[in-house]
Amino acid sequence: MSIPAPIQERADALRELLHHHAHQYYVLDAPAIPDAEYDKLFRELQQLEEQYPALRTPDSPTQRVGGKPLEGFAKVRHRVPMLSIRTETDIEATGARNFDARVRREMGLKEGDPPVDYVAELKFDGLAISLRYERGVLVQAATRGDGEIGEDVTQNIRTIGQIPLTLSRARERAGGRAAVPPVLEVRGEVYMRRDDFERLNELQREKIARGAKNEKTFVNPRNAAAGAVRQLDPGIARQRPLSFYAYGWGEIEGGPAFATHYEVLQALKAWGFPVSDRTVLARGADELVAYHQAVGRDRDGLPFDIDGVVYKVDDLALQKQLGFVTREPRWAVAHKFPAQEQLTTVESIDVYVGRTGKLTPVARLVPVFVGGVTVTNATLHNEDEVHRKDVRIGDTVIVRRAGDVIPEVVAVVPERRVAGAPVFSMPAQCPVCGSAAVREEGEADHRCTGGLFCSAQRKHAILHFAQRRAMDIEGLGEKLVDQLVETGVIRVLPDLYRLGLQGLVALERMGEKSAQNLLAALEQSKSTTLPRFLYGLGIRHVGESTARDLARHFGRLDPIMDAGVEQLLQVPDVGPVVAESIHAFFAQPHNREVIEQLRACGMHWEEGAPAVEAPRALAGKTVVLTGTLPTLSRDEAKEMLEAAGAKVAGSVSKKTDFVVAGAEAGSKLDKARELGVTVLDEDGLRQLLAGA
Repeated sequence: MSIPAPIQERADALRELLHHHAHQYYVLDAPAIPDAEYDKLFRELQQLEEQYPALRTPDSPTQRVGGKPLEGFAKVRHRVPMLSIRTETDIEATGARNFDARVRREMGLKEGDPPVDYVAELKFDGLAISLRYERGVLVQAATRGDGEIGEDVTQNIRTIGQIPLTLSRARERAGGRAAVPPVLEVRGEVYMRRDDFERLNELQREKIARGAKNEKTFVNPRNAAAGAVRQLDPGIARQRPLSFYAYGWGEIEGGPAFATHYEVLQALKAWGFPVSDRTVLARGADELVAYHQAVGRDRDGLPFDIDGVVYKVDDLALQKQLGFVTREPRWAVAHKFPAQEQLTTVESIDVYVGRTGKLTPVARLVPVFVGGVTVTNATLHNEDEVHRKDVRIGDTVIVRRAGDVIPEVVAVVPERRVAGAPVFSMPAQCPVCGSAAVREEGEADHRCTGGLFCSAQRKHAILHFAQRRAMDIEGLGEKLVDQLVETGVIRVLPDLYRLGLQGLVALERMGEKSAQNLLAALEQSKSTTLPRFLYGLGIRHVGESTARDLARHFGRLDPIMDAGVEQLLQVPDVGPVVAESIHAFFAQPHNREVIEQLRACGMHWEEGAPAVEAPRALAGKTVVLTGTLPTLSRDEAKEMLEAAGAKVAGSVSKKTDFVVAGAEAGSKLDKARELGVTVLDEDGLRQLLAGA
């Protein structure tokens, strides 16, 4: 079956979106969208792939379970994959009845046949963990990771008192009825109780009040628990109060035979693992509905956060018969609760300036308890969103923790509005540095144009300036930049070149040798190239390729700084948006002053006459690099292609002209073959460039 172009493009876009948000959620612990929105996108892609099987690629999120393991921990391959389960978000009875109907249909049951037995349990809002016991001793603990490979967090898990380190007394507790298997993998959830979370945040606030550096309060119990489990220092993990509930198992070798899921849970309980007393047997859809309603009524009174309930077919033989579909078992489903909502009042609308200069309106709220935490502010995203919802200072608003994670203003209660409440408008100047705040055509966001001067962007500007592809200042990492900025040593970029040995040595974890190496790297960075310097300035929309084009076209920095939009549009591949961004950046006196100070500190590069632009043979061609080439690094290959006029893209599509594939090329190579895109090795790349 041929795939319509709009369907192919939508599937490609969904894959990219889901990969991005999975990385945000699982690797960075910084979710950008609610769980419900992710599930909606996932289901849309799943439905498209079911309708058009040829869309299903090996790297599709539907072929995976979760995100990637974090760097810094040893990787653990799960003997039995830690699969995620299907999510139902329908309210009230629908989700439970839909699941029961699917199970009965798969089993061939008809109306009047006996009801199916289920286990109903809480869906904890924590971090999934697999505990491996050999001969009754805990030998390894691992996170879910991507379902196949997780992270070894054994040392941190050992700090949780509820998790037994040995099961030597388990047989005695079980009354001799259930011997511990020689190999036992227990699956469960690490979480933080609400009272423990509040005490932890209180301690954090006390530390901050005493002037402790690098300390912060935690957003919610789930993030606090996940952060503790992923601490590289077990000593820090031990200071954070964590709890655990067991709800399943992975590999089991030897030991007793079980007929039902509930029997296994009772055995786990007998072997010393905490199993929730809210886990029950439920017969048929009616009892699942009753369980969902009862837990929903009690939710706010629970000592920990949950975001739904889980239903599982009890009979293990039936579980095996039902099997799996793609990444999910047919015999289980998670039934989420609707996001919780509360009324509160908008005390003010402040504008927050992010590290990249984005201006975000934030509603400051009268504190309200929603979804297990006290909410004091909610993002309003951008000016259009504020106007769409018509949020004003003094308004009574409905606040929801969408997906139980991100607080949002759902709607205004207009009948409670105070007469004369003013309409919100974004400021014309950055509230931090006073530089012009602009909104580019076609963009929803306003941005500060004082990138080199604005204190809100200071850390980001320094790290971007120092990176390998810009000034390449070795030794100037994120932690050191944090110290330099937070102690006031660096206020603007030129302060980097005013650092002294004694001042550096006085910083935490900075020895004399490291300080000398950093000063040497700073001195070396003064001799650079105009493209590197332009890229290092962090001008919005100006990447390495555009920086090279600007340097080639103008030859010198001053003409670039003084160029009008029309002149900038003469540069190849510079369109109206990029030209406006460059012009706005150099129109800010603050930015020009910083550049002059950098020059005064000794930064220099070779300048020349404007280049006579000759047509480049690969202009208009799109190339994708994948795998490891024998002699060229990815950056070297990219630079050679861009010098010949090619655009180097990150994903393969019908618009791709060539794919350059090296060793261990993955899904991009498969996609190229599927689409009939020309594939080159390194020799083919060199021949292509030689012909160019």
